[in-house]
Amino acid sequence: MKRLFLVIFSISIISACSQSEKKLPILGEREAVEKIVDGKTVVDTVYKTIPDFSFLNQDSIVINSDSLTNSIYIADFFFTSCPSICPIMSKNMLSIYNKYKGNNEVRFLSYSIDPKHDTIPVLKKYATKLGVEGSQWSFLLGDRDTVYNLARNGYMSYTKENADAPGGVEHSGYFILVDKEKRIRGAYDGTDKTQVETLTNDIDILLAEYKTNK
Repeated sequence: MKRLFLVIFSISIISACSQSEKKLPILGEREAVEKIVDGKTVVDTVYKTIPDFSFLNQDSIVINSDSLTNSIYIADFFFTSCPSICPIMSKNMLSIYNKYKGNNEVRFLSYSIDPKHDTIPVLKKYATKLGVEGSQWSFLLGDRDTVYNLARNGYMSYTKENADAPGGVEHSGYFILVDKEKRIRGAYDGTDKTQVETLTNDIDILLAEYKTNK
């Protein structure tokens, strides 16, 4: 019995170590750059990062790249009058938000792709109805073209007007996980509970990665 306990205990330690050492991939474009380190030329990999941005949230607070310093975050694109996937996405994002509520190391950004309708009061009402308080989860309002370009060129996502689409706008339903260096570390179908669970697990892995590197 004692030997069995020691075997189980050893396996548990190995499993825990494996989990803590696991790292998420870095997604997106990359390029090799030469630099001089200690007088020697070395090749380093530079990954594409999310471009700087600045928007107002539901409380008329400016949220920009600097606002997210020392935080990882999950981003998505939505509009409050969306009759199709957005309500499902918001519900699933809420479940993640509730798990990390109060943890400023984890933030949430939902970019409105219908700024003509989604004014600050409309976004505030939407956030309040979900039970969101403070700026840990920000519902962002900005110029439509700026948001569309950020989705396409920053988050590897897409949004476009389409008269045949529900609500007149077609957009990606993905949740994008971004690290503290503004690099994309994962993309998950925000309407799929299994992928949302994977995202939650990956958030923990990413947080552990930063603790390991301290």
